[in-house]
Amino acid sequence: MVEPTARGGTLTLPDWAWRRAEVRDALQARDIGALLRAAQQYTGASQSRIAVAVGVLQGRVSEILRGNRTVTTLELFERIADGLEMPDDARMLLGLAPVHPAGLDHLGASGRAEILAVFPAQSKARPEIEQRAAEATEIEVLAVRGLGIIGMNDSLLRSRIRQRSTTVRVLLLDPDGEAAVRRATEIGETLGSFAAGIRLSIERLRDLAAEGAEVEVHTYDVLPTWRVIGLDSTLFVSAFGDNHEGHTSPMYKITGSPHGALHRGFRRFMHELRRTARRVV
Repeated sequence: MVEPTARGGTLTLPDWAWRRAEVRDALQARDIGALLRAAQQYTGASQSRIAVAVGVLQGRVSEILRGNRTVTTLELFERIADGLEMPDDARMLLGLAPVHPAGLDHLGASGRAEILAVFPAQSKARPEIEQRAAEATEIEVLAVRGLGIIGMNDSLLRSRIRQRSTTVRVLLLDPDGEAAVRRATEIGETLGSFAAGIRLSIERLRDLAAEGAEVEVHTYDVLPTWRVIGLDSTLFVSAFGDNHEGHTSPMYKITGSPHGALHRGFRRFMHELRRTARRVV
């Protein structure tokens, strides 16, 4: 059996182990049992050794490995990530913020921190988004249909948009454009039902504008990639895939930094997209 490599009580998996498909699948699914089994396989560590590394009782490690206990708390995810010396790309797959954003190690934490938190999906970020939205004076949304953000009565931001103290700018996919055809095909919907969802959101926003809310809506005709909720200077960013919607992808909480490029880049992208889009409300 290979002796586990330890440094300060932690376990060190080989770099190549973090790139293996089954490890990355376990991280993305937050399947800690599969992750710890991989740690055993690639380090030769016993359950007791893993327990020491991640700071839990050996009995709990055994239960996790057998599938009798699931890990759900952020604090324990962090302990496991630290105990296995998880690299930043693996941490982000698990839904944790990176420790050292690439290329900025010479800066202090306050100088390089743009990604303040990583959530596995929008549902996990919802409490913080709602809290920030309650105080925001400016809301920006880049979405496809936007039904879950602004289009329905129980949508994420709709109640806040009703308040006239908030300026709202929304970018939605053009329901009559070529990109809508491509996106509907990607996710297996008919163009009619897909486009109807966009038009519904536009009409609901038009209703809010008629009630006095400060709302403007633009439609763009570019294949959707980024989904952004901007609340004053804080951005919540997720991505569309060829077979999944943006609200199911990991979501990154981003703020500006003097040395950062992400926040500045997303702001510039949204400004240019809005400049070239068609205003409909």
